[in-house]
Amino acid sequence: MAHPVRARLRGRRLLLGTALAGLVLGLLPAATQADTRADAGPDTGPAAAGNDVIANLWSWNWTSVAAECTDVLGPAGYAAVWVAPPAESLAHPQHHWWDVYQPYSYALNGRLGSEADFTAMTAACNGAGVAVYTDAVVNHTAAQTGTGYAGTALGDKYAPPMYSRADYNVDVCNREIADWNDKWEVQNCELLGLPDLKTGSDAVRDKIAGYLNAQIARGVSGFRVDAAKHIPAADLEAVVGRLDDTAAGGRPFVFHEVFPGGTPAPDEYYGSGRVLDFFFGDRVKAAFQSDIAQLENLGPDQGLLPAQNSVSFVTNHDTERNGRHLTYKDGDTAVLANVFQLGWTSAPPTVYAGFAFSGNDDSPPADAGGFVTGTDCGAGWYCLDRDPRITGMVGWRNAVGDAEVTDWQSPRGNVVGFGRGGAGFVALNNTGEPLSQEFGTAVADGTYCNVLDDCASEVTVAGGRVTLDLPAKGAVAFHP
Repeated sequence: MAHPVRARLRGRRLLLGTALAGLVLGLLPAATQADTRADAGPDTGPAAAGNDVIANLWSWNWTSVAAECTDVLGPAGYAAVWVAPPAESLAHPQHHWWDVYQPYSYALNGRLGSEADFTAMTAACNGAGVAVYTDAVVNHTAAQTGTGYAGTALGDKYAPPMYSRADYNVDVCNREIADWNDKWEVQNCELLGLPDLKTGSDAVRDKIAGYLNAQIARGVSGFRVDAAKHIPAADLEAVVGRLDDTAAGGRPFVFHEVFPGGTPAPDEYYGSGRVLDFFFGDRVKAAFQSDIAQLENLGPDQGLLPAQNSVSFVTNHDTERNGRHLTYKDGDTAVLANVFQLGWTSAPPTVYAGFAFSGNDDSPPADAGGFVTGTDCGAGWYCLDRDPRITGMVGWRNAVGDAEVTDWQSPRGNVVGFGRGGAGFVALNNTGEPLSQEFGTAVADGTYCNVLDDCASEVTVAGGRVTLDLPAKGAVAFHP
């Protein structure tokens, strides 16, 4: 959500606002008591690649997410969908995208739809074989007073309906974070004026867990924890330990946003879940803007987090705005980077599909009240998740499973090919010209469908060699 990146401070300084009056909504059911079972930790996901791709449908409303699960994600083989925060939030007068990261109440009735819409969405996605992960904003509540999307009025930022002033760290630090290298400040002072919850308190932990368990009861299977570095690792472990099992009977899948820079380090959070790997996106952008041959040994030796502790991504809603990572504005280069991600990493990968923007604070397509309207991939939305090159690679990844990366080749600049043993092969052309190139492959001799063009073309392996016609800024992938 918000972090020590100065380019982002400009928009977030708008958080201080004026009060309005209205009704106050009640709090959702309280949390269960602390769970001390040995298995009360998170589900860290598959140990190896395959059947693990997460579609990040950022800011899509619940009706659109439900339809996408049924029509696209399930049939394509996505494992899960990650959606925006479901709680009621500030209804900013200009409806900036970030108002959903300012909770007004824990009611599941907000900018993206009603509680009934949310429950219908999780049912549709689960029915399509797609797990649902939500953004969990639990470090803080709203900084800006006003009215929420469900009518909750907030006149004092330390007095939302679910908390009182005693539930915040304002008594120990009543200012914004100043020293990002001081761990105590990072975890006790206020992130851009957002009231910092006292997560060391059992009462606060219970309320946070109650909010998350209310979602699990409605079919949610996991959470991406926003601004996790601002919560002590032990506090997050205590909250995760209070979470109920999912409807499928397993532990929730939990992954954290630990924005790089300053303290604390990502590995402090492995005890309560995986961590989003910003360094993966960094290395991929650098390579795709120079020569992708440098990706040959991409892994911990190049600064990545361990695959078993991380979730990878090419871009997200923050980094596409601050220039850190590739975005939809990079066109086929960004698509190709996602093809590489799906072919390479053994960490669960995410495919980001958001909305077009010109200003950093722009609202997603919405009605006059700020409620997000249905996703129309031809009008204001960028639906990478349904691009045939991406859905083809999701299926390819599922097919090759946990086979090791083999047969790396870079026969010319910005052209690479690699296999997953004999389970599949993919080649990428990051140049601006189409080309024909021969590669060696362990895939058995035969004729195979190119899964990246809906099988419109075929390739033939003979004697362990294959000649591929690679489009400009394009790729070919096949498997038995």
